[in-house]
Amino acid sequence: MKTFEDLFVELSAKAASQDPDSGTVKQLNKGKHSIGKKIVEEAAEVWMAAEFQSKEETAEEISQLVYHLEVMMIACDLKPEDIYRHL
Repeated sequence: MKTFEDLFVELSAKAASQDPDSGTVKQLNKGKHSIGKKIVEEAAEVWMAAEFQSKEETAEEISQLVYHLEVMMIACDLKPEDIYRHL
């Protein structure tokens, strides 16, 4: 099981590798606008799952939203501690 921090370390390493086959690298190369659209899409899917689907499906959608949020963090050169200061 991964934590928020584990995922961030993993995604940061992928970003640093610039592996052209990495989905994370592809998202980063598309830029903040594209990443932002994915965040909006995933947020809507979280809402719909919470309203109409199971607890497990809702958790899965939330995990996908967290992934895209972390990709945006990397695109914006933010670290988890930058976010934690505002919680």
